[in-house]
Amino acid sequence: MESGVGVKDAPALHGTMAPALPAHGRMADYTALAKPRLNLLVVGSAVAGYVMAGGNTADIATLGWMTAGTGLVAGGASAFNQLMERRRDGMMRRTRTRPLPDGRLGAGDALVFGGLLSLSGLLILALGVNLLATAVAFATLATYAVVYTPLKPVTSFATVIGAVPGALPPVIGWAAAAVGLSQGAWILFGIVFLWQLPHFLAIAWIYREDYARAGFPMLPVVEPDGRSTARHAVTYTAALLPFALAPTLAGLSGVVYFTGALVLTLALLATSIRFAMTRTIADARRLFFASILYLPLLWVLMIVDRT
Repeated sequence: MESGVGVKDAPALHGTMAPALPAHGRMADYTALAKPRLNLLVVGSAVAGYVMAGGNTADIATLGWMTAGTGLVAGGASAFNQLMERRRDGMMRRTRTRPLPDGRLGAGDALVFGGLLSLSGLLILALGVNLLATAVAFATLATYAVVYTPLKPVTSFATVIGAVPGALPPVIGWAAAAVGLSQGAWILFGIVFLWQLPHFLAIAWIYREDYARAGFPMLPVVEPDGRSTARHAVTYTAALLPFALAPTLAGLSGVVYFTGALVLTLALLATSIRFAMTRTIADARRLFFASILYLPLLWVLMIVDRT
């Protein structure tokens, strides 16, 4: 294992504000803090929750404010996460060129940017949607930035805790469309919660040396033979199967969704089992990419069958 960039070597740590950069460069770096491509799935999950709760898709205003507010809060959470982890990001090969550890933005920049995104998103949800959706979005932000992120350097169980805020976006969408949070909202929560875990474990296995270098006690770091990682990946994926089929059993979707969800989840389970048997980087990557495809396809099936 090669030595990584040490804490004292990360240039962003010598001050809270970064040197001036060209406007287009700073714009790109602020965009990187918000992780818009990753947050597309967050917004898509919120839209799925809205549709499944019976939300009026012709109500462009509510739908638009809901997606905008959710995306902004998610972007703010990403910025806060990178701010808090900037020193450890500087130790990892895959993250050391991010704007903060690379010194292109300062800590003060990220703090202001994350605060503006988060407050704007919450305000949009409060004024344009409803207070329940705002409360769920705030819970998402708080558990991600205040609970999950500080726990990452402390325990491998942080991965499970981090799946809680990650599973709340469809609940935001449900809250935007419904008066309360009924059984359907928690079925969607359970789907996303369980889906994240094999996804995260595949990433952790692929980058286990990076995580070890930065001092993150991910499961593949604390149990390097990979047996526990593989066992957890299969267990969580198997637990996903009944949750993936539950929308039909609860009367939220029909046979088209049920059949598609069954095929998709069994395929993901087979990929998890293959990873568990080999524990190779190649099969971890297959699991990672399979999980990336899984959730958007599931949402499409769900929405099409619902509408």
